[in-house]
Amino acid sequence: MSRVRSKDTKPEMRVRRLVHGMGYRYRLHAKELPGRPDLVFRPRRKVIFVHGCFWHRHDGCRRATTPNTRTSYWEDKFRKNVARDRRNLLDLAELGWDAIVVWECETRDLERLAPQLARFLDGNARSD
Repeated sequence: MSRVRSKDTKPEMRVRRLVHGMGYRYRLHAKELPGRPDLVFRPRRKVIFVHGCFWHRHDGCRRATTPNTRTSYWEDKFRKNVARDRRNLLDLAELGWDAIVVWECETRDLERLAPQLARFLDGNARSD
């Protein structure tokens, strides 16, 4: 697991290129915000998390599988990941930040993702 990246993953890089190409400017991995969001739009008080379907347990996704060995270890790990993600989103909301989660599988169709991100970044509604 030491080789698993937390920054600059392929899905994150896809989202970064897409958002930058749409004309939005952002900062990366703000240490002072809960969960260290992947993209931070300070003037808008909005953040984007890019989550891997496997590690963050995307409901209904075929990538959210559980390994067949050491199942109890993995289930406990995944449960803690999901709880931490939920807590980070709540903490950000309490601080007045809007957040959206982009799943790894959603980054495969950027034409579909672009309007969702534009609505989130331009609008006032929060999208978890």
